[in-house]
Amino acid sequence: MSPSQTLVLASGSPRRIELLQQAGIEPDRILPADIDETPQRSEHPRSLAKRLAKEKAEKAAASLRAEPGHTPAYVLAADTVVAVGRRILPKAETIDDATACLQLLSGRSHRVYSGVCLITPDGKQRQRLVETRLRFKRLPRAEIERYIASGEWRGKAGGYAVQGLAGAFVVKLVGSYTNVVGLPLYETTALLAGEGYRAHEAAPAGAIS
Repeated sequence: MSPSQTLVLASGSPRRIELLQQAGIEPDRILPADIDETPQRSEHPRSLAKRLAKEKAEKAAASLRAEPGHTPAYVLAADTVVAVGRRILPKAETIDDATACLQLLSGRSHRVYSGVCLITPDGKQRQRLVETRLRFKRLPRAEIERYIASGEWRGKAGGYAVQGLAGAFVVKLVGSYTNVVGLPLYETTALLAGEGYRAHEAAPAGAIS
């Protein structure tokens, strides 16, 4: 593969890796970018998703440039934010976090925003922001407790994973499903293709008929 077709994913998220693979894209390298994800004062959820994706991409690109023998590459980063109105829900790390998120989401509508940022081999930066609207059914305490016991919520924005047991909570979803999982595939593949990345060159054998 030519250096200009090298793809670096600035995320260690198994969900994002699996989604790219689903689209026939195999990142050449995984380079997670560890940044401070704390929202700024009065920051809108949309702005937070865009800013964090941009900072992740820029940090990974800077790390690449600092390596000996660096060759140009596409650097892709994303960040997903779950919000009720302007209230940003955390990435649940404790049972209390997840329980509070699910109690807030119970019977209510919320939005999922994903910022996607691509830095091209020649240093251009391109961004997309994708929004999906969802509404959860009312969640009785016993159902929340069963979900908490599953452990699926750990590390997930908003305290749930829609691709798992929480899929049964969704009464209505308007927009991109893959956005809620963690990476809006249509917008991401269109962004890559628009900047000259040829996904079929990276597809594993048998992925394209």
